Amino acid sequence: MTARLDDKAREMLRHAKLYCTKARIAILRALLETVRPLRQDQIAPPSAQETFNKVTVYRTLESLVEAGLVHRAFTQDRAWHFELADHCSEKQCHPHFTCTSCGITHCLTDISLPMARIADRGFVISRQQVRLEGLCPTCA
Repeated sequence: MTARLDDKAREMLRHAKLYCTKARIAILRALLETVRPLRQDQIAPPSAQETFNKVTVYRTLESLVEAGLVHRAFTQDRAWHFELADHCSEKQCHPHFTCTSCGITHCLTDISLPMARIADRGFVISRQQVRLEGLCPTCA
């Protein structure tokens, strides 16, 4: 399974014309393994097989964001959450639902929301992100 995810990560990096470094492969593997947005410390925890310092993880995430492979999903508790950008467009991210009881965030990739229209008020929207909060089915 891990070898398959590493191959997928390498393919993504080659398609984006980025070098296949150990850090990039490890970070993409972590994001491929999950269905939820992750904080930087969840992407490369200190107990992981290959450890990278915080600066390496941060810079690697930034390069993946810049290449369009990863994006910042939202901020919670002053920490960015990252995920693969494959379910989002350049202008709009799929909605996220965060349970206020258990704290788990769910990606709602099957829901489509229209872009907000506020141009008549002078605002120019560059990207729309929607985060909903409430109780998940387990906690409800």
